[in-house]
Amino acid sequence: MATPLKYLYNEAFFEKFLINIKAIDPDIEGKDLLQCVQQYPWEELELKQRMRHITTSLGTVLAGRTYAQQIDFLLRLLREVQTNGVEEHTIEYLFLPDFVAYYGIDDYELSIAALEEITVFVSAEFAVRPFIMKYPTVMQQQMEEWSKHKAPMVRRLSSEGFRPRLPWGAALPALKKDPTPLLSMLNRLKGDPSESVRRSVANNLNDISKDHPELVVKIAHDWYGYQKEIDWVVKHACRTLLKAGNQSLMQLFGFGAIDQILVENVQIDTPTVEVGDYLVFQFELKNLATIALKIRLEYAIYYHKANGTLSRKVFKISEKEYAPHSATRVERRQSFKIISTRKYHAGLHQVALVINGNELERLEFDVTN
Repeated sequence: MATPLKYLYNEAFFEKFLINIKAIDPDIEGKDLLQCVQQYPWEELELKQRMRHITTSLGTVLAGRTYAQQIDFLLRLLREVQTNGVEEHTIEYLFLPDFVAYYGIDDYELSIAALEEITVFVSAEFAVRPFIMKYPTVMQQQMEEWSKHKAPMVRRLSSEGFRPRLPWGAALPALKKDPTPLLSMLNRLKGDPSESVRRSVANNLNDISKDHPELVVKIAHDWYGYQKEIDWVVKHACRTLLKAGNQSLMQLFGFGAIDQILVENVQIDTPTVEVGDYLVFQFELKNLATIALKIRLEYAIYYHKANGTLSRKVFKISEKEYAPHSATRVERRQSFKIISTRKYHAGLHQVALVINGNELERLEFDVTN
């Protein structure tokens, strides 16, 4: 089992962290800060809670200083950490932008300038969101400015920080309702030289697609087919809509009608699955056409919920061309091992193959504890 991320904050981390603090500000007593950080209930806190606890512990140690002095300390600490070879984009230091969001919401100019510098080292995508909600108009202007910045991570912030549904971050209700303010910035960044920026554009559009699917379908048709890098952005942005079987997008990406595709001999090898084990099923896929066909092959699991209803989740098998008059045997194993993000309930479940967005007949299997 992987080590929980909260243990990134270990003895070795704090030893280096306190050395960096001492180098820039000898007046801060390291043991006092460490005692503040590690007091109860530190051991019980998860990753984001630990980040916030380090934020407030720094706030306690710096309480006698003005906010401007605190930001000066924070930025000098950042530069010292960088000088000492700590890798950029490491999540341990997310408490740096969190400090700005927590203590600086009422000092817009100083805080935004600090976040612009910090995000080059560790992303400020979570920290900008309280400012977006409190200062929507000026943050819209800031977003446009950041999208033209020379630093890739600042350009990325202009997209990632403004995602309507950023995972781990608070949603932005205004942008969920109307994503129009995002569109010129996303259009500007879609062909950005930085892959991380382009990926963020795709993720932002994927967020938008959950509330405004037709808007993203239109953007996909407008952008697709001109440049390889942008084509990737479009495809990745449409992943939720493709899983939903959107036929306009299927056709755009070359997944056509299924009248020349035949599925036979579908077989569930494990009609009863114990929690912790695998569902195993297999089938034969035939291309009856005289030409090669591009096929998006998926399957849907209908999970039994606590209230007795079924919840659908789609999993991709492959996207590839199948030779004319070909027959391919496919076997798939779906894990029912216990994970933190899904609770399995005993009872009737279903599985169905999905070909180019078209769902075929459902087959039943049981899950037992």
